[in-house]
Amino acid sequence: MATATNAPAKIDVKAAEASPLRKYLPLVGVAIIVLYCLAPFYWMVVSALRRPTDQFENSIIPTTWSLTNFTDVFKPGTGFGRALLNSLLVAGTVTILTLVIGMVAAYTLARLEFRFKNVVLAIIITTSMFPGISLVIPLLKLFIDIKWINTYQAMIVPSLSFALPLAVWTLTTFFRQMPRELEQAAMVDGCTPAQAFYKVILPLAAPGVFTTAIITFIAAWNEFLIALSMINKKELQTANVVISQFTGASGRDQPFGSQMAAGVVVTIPLVIAVLIFQRRIVAGLTAGGVK
Repeated sequence: MATATNAPAKIDVKAAEASPLRKYLPLVGVAIIVLYCLAPFYWMVVSALRRPTDQFENSIIPTTWSLTNFTDVFKPGTGFGRALLNSLLVAGTVTILTLVIGMVAAYTLARLEFRFKNVVLAIIITTSMFPGISLVIPLLKLFIDIKWINTYQAMIVPSLSFALPLAVWTLTTFFRQMPRELEQAAMVDGCTPAQAFYKVILPLAAPGVFTTAIITFIAAWNEFLIALSMINKKELQTANVVISQFTGASGRDQPFGSQMAAGVVVTIPLVIAVLIFQRRIVAGLTAGGVK
C-alpha cells in the first residue's frame, strides 16, 4: 500500500525577494514626483524668509530667518495690497461667470438633441487651443477701439473666453453621465425643467462644478499676459503684473527676496482653496471613472 508523503512546499525565492521591491517602488515613485513638484515652492519660501543681504546663499535652510521681505512687499508704495484685491476681483468674476454660462451651455448640450451637436462641441474645445500670445494684438486693437483699455472688463472678458471652452466641455461630459430619469421624476412631482435642474441636477453635479470652479479660479488668478498688455494704470494692475515690476532700493537692482515673498502670498489662497475643497475636487475628477 503506497503511503502519501507530504513534500515540502517550494518557495519561490525570486518572488519573495521581488515582493518588497514591488511594494515600495510605487511609493518611491510618488515621493520623487512630490519632491519634484514641491521643490520650487519650498525654495521660494526659503528665499522669502532670508534676509535681503543673504539672498544669494545656497543653504537649504536660511542661516538667519527674517520677515523683512514680507514687510517690504506690503509697503505703501508698492501697491501690492490693491493688486491682490484686483486679482481677487478679476478671478472671482471670471469664475462666477464661467460657472453660470458654462453650466447652462453644458446642460443644454448634454440634454437637447439637435443637428451638428458634436460639431458645436468640437468648435468649443478648438477655441481653447489658440495660444494666448497670438490673441494679444487683435484684442489690444479691439479694446483700443471700444475704449476698454485700463478697465477691469479688458481682463475679465479674455479670461472668460479662455476658461469657458474647457468648463463647457468638462460639465457637458459630467451632465451626460446623469440619468434623464432624475429630471423626469422631478417633473412628475411638479417641478418645471428649470426647477429640476437647480433642485435635483445641480446638487448632484456639485463635485464637477467645484472642480471646474477651482481650475477656472487658478487659471484666472495666474493670468499674466492679458493683464500686462491691457492695463498700464498702477491701481488696476493684478498681483502678477505688480510682482514683475518690483524694483529694488536703487531702482536698478533685482529684489529677488521681495518677489519670492510676493509669490508666497499669491500662492497661499490657491493652496487654501485646494485644501478646503480637495474632496470635492477628487470626486469631480474621478466621477464617471467606474461604470
